[in-house]
Amino acid sequence: MSVTVILEVTAKPECTEDLIAMFSENFNQTRSYDGCSDVTMSRSHDNPNHLALVMTWDKRASYERYLQWRADIGDVQKLAAMAAEEPSFRYFDKLDA
Repeated sequence: MSVTVILEVTAKPECTEDLIAMFSENFNQTRSYDGCSDVTMSRSHDNPNHLALVMTWDKRASYERYLQWRADIGDVQKLAAMAAEEPSFRYFDKLDA
C-alpha cells in the first residue's frame, strides 16, 4: 500500500521564491528516487509563503531513506535556513473508498 507524505513549510518572506526554485529543481531527482511515484507543490491562498509538497511513495521507509539522502547532501539544511518555522511532515495511508 502506498503512503502519501505531506511536507508543509512556511518560508521566510525573502526566501519564498528561492525555496520554490529549489524544490522545482529537485523534483526530477525526487521523482526518479526509488519508491517515489509522484510529487507536486502547492502554494496557500491565505499565505503566499506557505508551501505544501504532496508526495506518493511506495512505503514510508522509502521516503525516510530519501529524506536522509537529502540531509546527507545538505538540502535539508538549506530548507531549514529558508524556513520561518519548523517544517511539518505528515504521513497518510491511502484508503480504498
